[in-house]
Amino acid sequence: MLLQVERLTKSFGGLMALSNVSFAIEAGETVGLIGPNGSGKSTAFNVITGAFPPTSGKVIFNGEDITALQANQVAIRGIARTFQLVRPFLHLTVLQNVMAGRMYGHTPASSRARAETEAKEILAFVGLADKGHLKANALTVVERKRLELGRCLAIRPKLLLLDEYMAGLTSTEVQVAIALISELSAQGMTVIFVEHIVKAVVKLCNRVIVLNAGKKIADGPAGAVTQNPEVIVAYLGKKYAAN
Repeated sequence: MLLQVERLTKSFGGLMALSNVSFAIEAGETVGLIGPNGSGKSTAFNVITGAFPPTSGKVIFNGEDITALQANQVAIRGIARTFQLVRPFLHLTVLQNVMAGRMYGHTPASSRARAETEAKEILAFVGLADKGHLKANALTVVERKRLELGRCLAIRPKLLLLDEYMAGLTSTEVQVAIALISELSAQGMTVIFVEHIVKAVVKLCNRVIVLNAGKKIADGPAGAVTQNPEVIVAYLGKKYAAN
């Protein structure tokens, strides 16, 4: 098992963001994490990646308890994530942003020249081959999302967490994003992604986990989960069930 989340609880004062959430992810799976706004999805990502310490519970990655590790230590072990609000190094070029990941990530490149070559390959994969010379602050929002993904891939992660990567994209851009994630899955990448575009989740995912008010209410094949009455009431709505 690549990732095990065991009875994860996170509270912020009197607010219980996660309550005894448990799930496991096998290597090579593509898993959707869905639920209404405020259900605890991003908090789960933040705890898994070391941005927030849990109130209680454990995160075990690749057989190691990483619960108490800092975010940089988690990244070095092979977990990468995107953010809803993208966070590139705006003063660096697009190429330099990706090179940083190749030089200091999970499996660093053997030399600066090698890091540059591999960074260019990553930029080509995410559709930014002709943007490497630009400063990151010159990119559009969509291009910054692609750069965010490229920076994640640069650390050669064992596990990729995508937090609303498709938010704000046009229907055409969503299809491009689906194709990218599908290709990563085909290459054997393990992916967990938070997404509100349910059709994309159903198309891409082996499994879907559903959170509501900080609790896990469903976990299983996408088709079964999206027909679960509790999930329909909490998140999808009757219109989805009728389609």
